[in-house]
Amino acid sequence: MAEENRVPVTVIGLGMMGSALASAYLKAGHPTTVWNRSADKAAALAGQGAIQAGDIKDAVAASDVLVVCVVDYTALRTILEPVQSSLAGKVIVNLTSGLPADARTTAEWAKSVGARYLDGYIMTVPPAVGLPQTLLFYGGSQEVFTEFEPTLKVLGGNSIFLGEDPGVAALYDLSLLGILWSSLSSALHGFALLASEGIPAAALAPFIESWITHVVQPSIAGAAQQVDAKQYATSISTVGLNATGLVKMVEASEGQGIRPDLMVPIRDLLAERAASGHGDEALASLIEVIKKG
Repeated sequence: MAEENRVPVTVIGLGMMGSALASAYLKAGHPTTVWNRSADKAAALAGQGAIQAGDIKDAVAASDVLVVCVVDYTALRTILEPVQSSLAGKVIVNLTSGLPADARTTAEWAKSVGARYLDGYIMTVPPAVGLPQTLLFYGGSQEVFTEFEPTLKVLGGNSIFLGEDPGVAALYDLSLLGILWSSLSSALHGFALLASEGIPAAALAPFIESWITHVVQPSIAGAAQQVDAKQYATSISTVGLNATGLVKMVEASEGQGIRPDLMVPIRDLLAERAASGHGDEALASLIEVIKKG
């Protein structure tokens, strides 16, 4: 990146993720100011060349681009509201996790104090910040994203602008996290089944990648098409068949002496869909039960 394009940034919040963000900017040659409510967290970054702001007022004054990564949106407002008179013309890139409503409310507040706002979500763990394949979602000001896209892509080369709605990135974040949490939890359930017979979890490892690649991913991709089309006809695997399978899964778990809690809700959703006359439909039709809320 040319010297003149190395936009000065201030990183506010220096937990594990915030520190990774600041480190990525330092490695890319950006003048980087850092601030955290616990000042000791800035010491390692100062050793890498970061400027440690003495207070939040100095942190805001140091850069036109403020990258915020704190525990929640309440913390963001608590930190920035006392210096809101200094925020006019600033760009707030908020990488704090929360709800779509939090993002939209914060965007309105930022607008009210004269700041430009992007709401973003980092779809990785701290060690992967700054890699070309790292995914970040953004919603909010298209103008800001376009103007500062090279600066944003320092944090992850796969940075995607989803739209002008500040809450849209949170929806994508929660959707993908749901896949992660349910997949990982289900894997742990599988490991527990093996462990009940003294089989190590590593024994399943050689088969997991192939299972996900050739069965799970195609199933999810197919389900996405069926959901959007609202067409659930299938000749592959039906709700009714899987409803029976989940009953067996719960019974097997109990029989092996492990908790069936992860599988019980799936069993019950499938049973409800089958009982309503949709047992011959594809698994994707389960969304019609889920959407009932």
